[in-house]
Amino acid sequence: MLMRGGTSRGPFFAAQDLPGDPAQRDAVLTAVMGSPTGRQIDGLGGGTTVTSKVAVVGPSSHPDADVDYLFAQIDPVWGTVDTTPTCGNMLVGVGPFAIEHGLIPAGDPTTSLVVRNVNTGSFIDVVCCTPGGEMTYDGDCEIDGVDGAAAPIELRFRGIEGSVTGSMLPTGFASEKIRAGGADVEVTLIDVAMPMVMVRAADLGKSGHEAPADLEADAGFMAAMEAIRREAGQRMGLGDVSRSVVPKFGLLSAARHGGTIASRYFTPTQCHLAHAVSGGICVAAAVAVPGTVAAALSGSSAEDAAGREVGNAADGTELIDLQIEHPSGSLAVALAIEHARGDVRIVSGGVTRTARKIMSGTVHVPAEVWSG
Repeated sequence: MLMRGGTSRGPFFAAQDLPGDPAQRDAVLTAVMGSPTGRQIDGLGGGTTVTSKVAVVGPSSHPDADVDYLFAQIDPVWGTVDTTPTCGNMLVGVGPFAIEHGLIPAGDPTTSLVVRNVNTGSFIDVVCCTPGGEMTYDGDCEIDGVDGAAAPIELRFRGIEGSVTGSMLPTGFASEKIRAGGADVEVTLIDVAMPMVMVRAADLGKSGHEAPADLEADAGFMAAMEAIRREAGQRMGLGDVSRSVVPKFGLLSAARHGGTIASRYFTPTQCHLAHAVSGGICVAAAVAVPGTVAAALSGSSAEDAAGREVGNAADGTELIDLQIEHPSGSLAVALAIEHARGDVRIVSGGVTRTARKIMSGTVHVPAEVWSG
């Protein structure tokens, strides 16, 4: 099933329909997407990182989840298949796919399910609109970066601290310096839903409000960004990340349109035309952690940062709403945080997104891929 999930798009497969061997599976997925031809003209990929993604869905082996979700990022140019990170946008399509394929019975008027993200081991509470016990994609929810409106799909991410590295601040520091282009650049290395390296745009000679194409066209900037990202990967315990999509890179600046902070999110070879959900949660979390690059750019304390509303849940958990400005508008993130012994703990992160079923059918894989 080919679906749009949030601001991403890609094929969704039932887990039992793919080879069990990871190497064979990855070869099939690469062929399906048409990598590494760049344009992906020979497959289903759209030639960009946000349209070269795959979701694999099946019954969960975990007692606390209904379905398992494995995400795969197929790089359009490199042809690599990376299952290290997750994708919150593609996750939006997991609930509809599971309902349509009978993995979970539909309720009325909504259906709730728990998704286990196999990549990170985290759990996501998902609520889909199913009036009359049928999955619907029609509705009046609009998200920036997607034309039109659709039915809302609610996501709440749990257990997201240290999604890949095992720690929210893998190096133990809220900020530190990485040398790039002959200068020391202040960075924040953080892992909440997605490992990221965050940099103040001004420190790389940018406003942070440039169009994605303009940033990508600046070879010097892209080289400096990649040098910082590779060093960040080493420091975060991820090793050589030259052919890995993590950590992702966030170019941050002060908001201009009433939001909390502005972000240009790199995937990492291209700048996202909107923003990744997991990356948005990570940026929001960084705003809430004192001493980070993001916290400084939000311009305020945790109680009154621009674009945020602060409240408390019945259990005392602090609830914060943030707006992450991006090239296509903004992404709203709802954080639940706790304060313990002077430290901030991210309990969960929530977003509302939409999905659309584009087509269902058979994708043909060349015979030589199956023969090895």
